[in-house]
Amino acid sequence: MTPKRHHWRRARAVLVPVLAVPAALLAVPAAAGTGPHLQAAAAGWPTPTGQQNVSSTIQVSGTMDGRLVRYVGSGDLGDGGQDEGQDPLFDLANGATLQNVVIGSPAADGIHCEGTCTLKNVWWEDVGEDAATLKGKSSSQTMTIDGGGARKASDKVFQHNGPGTMVIRNFQVQDFGKLYRSCGNCGSQYARNVQVQNVTVTAPGKAIVGINTNYGDTARLSGITVVGDSSHKIVPCLKYKGVTSGEPSEIGSGPDSTNCLYKTSDISYQ
Repeated sequence: MTPKRHHWRRARAVLVPVLAVPAALLAVPAAAGTGPHLQAAAAGWPTPTGQQNVSSTIQVSGTMDGRLVRYVGSGDLGDGGQDEGQDPLFDLANGATLQNVVIGSPAADGIHCEGTCTLKNVWWEDVGEDAATLKGKSSSQTMTIDGGGARKASDKVFQHNGPGTMVIRNFQVQDFGKLYRSCGNCGSQYARNVQVQNVTVTAPGKAIVGINTNYGDTARLSGITVVGDSSHKIVPCLKYKGVTSGEPSEIGSGPDSTNCLYKTSDISYQ
C-alpha cells in the first residue's frame, strides 16, 4: 500500500494562544515523575482528572504539567480529520517538556516539537493526523517520549520531519499504522535516528518503525513486546527509499548491520 503523504508541511505563522490555561495546570511538581497522578497512570491507561477544550494552539516553553487533564480540540482544531497541514494542540519550544497530559478526540495534529523536547507520561486516546512531530533544524536535537501510550492511529503515531534523534521508551501503543515514521517525502531530507526501548505493541498494526535507508536513517530496537500478533504481521523495521517529491517506496524489512539495528531476540511475542 502506498504510504499516505502526511509528512511535509509549509512553515506556518506562530499562533498566539487565546486559551486561558489555569495556573494550577501549569504548576511543576516538586519531583517530576512522582505524585499520585503518575502512580495511578503507571498501572495502565489513566482516568483524566478533568477536560479542557483547545481552540488555539498552546505554546509551551519550560515545563508544563497537565495534571492528567484531557485536552480536546475545538473550533479550528476540532474537525477530527486526517487532512494535511493541521495545527497542533501543543507547540513545544526548543528545550520544553510536556508531562502528565491526556489528549482526547479530536486531537488535530497532536504535538509539535520545534527542537529538543520531552514528552513524559502523555497519553493519546485517539490519535489525530499524528500524535507528535519532531521538526526543528539541528542534527543534535533529540525528542524523548518517556512513558504514556497511544491508540487508534490510522496512520503514524510519531512523525520525524527534521533531523536528529527520536527516543521512544516505556511506551505502549495499540491499533495503529506505524509507531514511528521518518518523513518519506519531505522537501528537505536528513539522516534521522530512532531508538525504541521497552515498548509494548498491541495488534492490529503495520510496523513499529519506518525509515529511509537511502538517507542513512538508523533504528535501534530493544525490549519490544508484541501482543496479539501470533502471525507476526507487524513489521519491526520497515525500509523505504525516501524522496523529496512524490511518494516513497518500500524496499525491504528486517534486521541488518547498517540501518535496522536489532536482533530477533530483542522482540518477544505474547
